[in-house]
Amino acid sequence: MGEISSCSNGINNGNTNGVHGNGNSIGGGYRKSCWYEEEIEENLRWCFALNSPKAIFIMGGGEGSTARELLRHNTVVKVIMCDIDEEVVDFCKSYLVVNREAFCDPRLELIINDARAELEGRDESYDVIVGDLADPIEGGPCYKLYTKSFYESVVKPRLNQGGIFVTQAGPAGVFSHTEVFSCIYNTLRQVFKYVVPYSAHIPSYADIWGWIMASDSPFAVSADELDLRMKQRINGENRYLDGKTFTSNSILSKAVRKSLEYETHVYTEKSARFIYGHGTAFKHNQD
Repeated sequence: MGEISSCSNGINNGNTNGVHGNGNSIGGGYRKSCWYEEEIEENLRWCFALNSPKAIFIMGGGEGSTARELLRHNTVVKVIMCDIDEEVVDFCKSYLVVNREAFCDPRLELIINDARAELEGRDESYDVIVGDLADPIEGGPCYKLYTKSFYESVVKPRLNQGGIFVTQAGPAGVFSHTEVFSCIYNTLRQVFKYVVPYSAHIPSYADIWGWIMASDSPFAVSADELDLRMKQRINGENRYLDGKTFTSNSILSKAVRKSLEYETHVYTEKSARFIYGHGTAFKHNQD
């Protein structure tokens, strides 16, 4: 099997035309990496421009792209990546060329486990916790990691003072944001003092996608200051994200802002919302 340079979800850049990594091979079995694959990962870890993190915990992220982006920060001493799917992780370690260096970085500790169980079993705390999780779907493995009880009893106690939690939060378009984005935002508002939703168009997802950042410390950094910190702390140059881009991403449309403002639903295991699709647990229950 040829090596692949990207495993992004969607249409690859250049001469490829595949979905989920199944495009046409180019250049001796390599496939080009999409700029918007980096866009997704940069949006998950941009918060590092706000502090000088040393210890990071990634929930999920099995293909290694989030770890790759985190390890570009020169302040980072340790990144723990905890993913439940060993088969996916092993495949990406073997064939995903763009992330090979990250998987070999001595600062990365790779753990195959349920992220909740792993966090609950650890005594250490972290500067940043990243939720690079699968979407909350009925019967899926991850929806319990979007609940108030999880944020309140597991995530928040394991953040250092001034620590930041950031998670992907599903579709965030005018028509799609009420699926899970708005209630995840409202749920985090019940747990943290400061919560910032932001979004960007992801071509391979055919929609606006959302992320949410939360902390008990305020976010008050200008676009110029973000650029300066990125320049000082990040190895290499981002292809997508800078201070002005993030400022733009964090200004949601009027309709979405009003919807988030008036959202009352709190995400719990008993009142979970799901996006389209079903996990294996749901299918087994139907048999």
